Amino acid sequence: MGIVFKQTSWNILTISIAILIGGVNTLYFYPEFLKDNYYGLVVFLLATSNLLQPLMSFGAQHTIIKFFSSFNDKKEKDQFLSSVIFLPLFFIIPITFLVVQFHDLIAQFLSVENPIIESYIWVIFLVSFATSYFEVFYSWSRVQFKSIFGNVLKEIYPRISVLFLLILVSVNVLSKENFVWWLTGLYYLRLVLMIMYSFYLYTPEFSIKVPENYKEILSYSFYILLAGSAASFLIDIDKYMIPQKEAISQTAYYAVAVFIATVVEIPGRAMFQILNPLVAKALNEENYFELKNLYKNSSENLLLVSGLFFLLINLNIDSFYLLLNNQFYSNASLVVLIISLAKLIQMSFGCGPAILATSTFYRITLPFSISMAVSVYFLNDYLIDLYGINGAAISTFVVLLVFTLLKILYISFKIKIQPYNLNSIKILFAISVVYLTNYFIETGFNPLVEIIIRSIGILIMYVVLIYILGISQKLKNLLSLKF
Repeated sequence: MGIVFKQTSWNILTISIAILIGGVNTLYFYPEFLKDNYYGLVVFLLATSNLLQPLMSFGAQHTIIKFFSSFNDKKEKDQFLSSVIFLPLFFIIPITFLVVQFHDLIAQFLSVENPIIESYIWVIFLVSFATSYFEVFYSWSRVQFKSIFGNVLKEIYPRISVLFLLILVSVNVLSKENFVWWLTGLYYLRLVLMIMYSFYLYTPEFSIKVPENYKEILSYSFYILLAGSAASFLIDIDKYMIPQKEAISQTAYYAVAVFIATVVEIPGRAMFQILNPLVAKALNEENYFELKNLYKNSSENLLLVSGLFFLLINLNIDSFYLLLNNQFYSNASLVVLIISLAKLIQMSFGCGPAILATSTFYRITLPFSISMAVSVYFLNDYLIDLYGINGAAISTFVVLLVFTLLKILYISFKIKIQPYNLNSIKILFAISVVYLTNYFIETGFNPLVEIIIRSIGILIMYVVLIYILGISQKLKNLLSLKF
């Protein structure tokens, strides 16, 4: 299992660099040079394109992960890949037609509360197209167990692009109005780079013959399309609904808080790039012993590392907000706590989502995803009116908590494995002790100095507790890149 942590370690480094660059963009350049309204606009456009992306891709990226390792010879693999890259066109072509025919109607509907949106409707469609095919070819490279370059393009490239464009805006070379269009063009450059790398790793002999199990492939793609659309709805619906109920500037404050909170899932985002194809391989080979090890180890390791990230974020959040130029962003500190706790729960699930998506009972992902999407919509509709952006965060937390537990119970029922054990309880205990001990401590130092001192103290206390509780072997395994 050295491949998991070898690539995971590189992916963590990649995502950490991306988060650092994104932090500069999100916390300084965006608010400073685009201001609240245009920043909120960019967040809205990208979030809405993410809602459309699963529909545009027709689940092709997940189909590649599930089925590629099930084919035994190159001819079958070539037929499969030749067919699957055309799956997104089933939806891209009719969606293009609808956007052309009903552009004005769509623009009017989306810009009721914020007229600024009306001129950028095409951006939603164009970015969605580029990200859809990017994910397809990224999966192409992941099934070759090569995730690092694609992860650089996925995580670092967009943030470098944004940084570059924001610098141009700051020196008046690029207008705020044109920023969005240039960003759209750079998404297409990323797609071209990903396609070239994928063909470099594996170049098929293209064939018009479809695989023998094409009905199963289409069925899976359709289910994942529906499930993925609902899941994407869950991720970005809050950023879509807030501008419909609040000033669009509130979307910017919420986006910053969510950005900070999602640092908790850095280890998971890094690990899943290589772990998901391994889960699919274990399921295709019916190797349930290997699957159980992947499930338990991924849960413990992610809870251990993500727990530390959770502590560093939430115990430093007040000092962090003091470093910002805009005091209004600090009003979302509770959002950071709620969303980061929800992300910690997700990370404790380990590779559970991959098991659900690539197993023979993958159809259950659809009712789960639809139920989650419906739940979060109605909770948002009610709680945003009551608590504003805090209400949106509460909705996300409640839905993720309830449905993560339901998914764990379902996997346990179907294949008699579950991710938690005594070590999980010990790790949660360590997280709780460190949080409660440090929450009420104030040093009175300069915010930057306080972040550094407090972070060092948190790290030492957490590692010592892990050692005392007898989980030190897990830490040693992580540091030595063993799984």
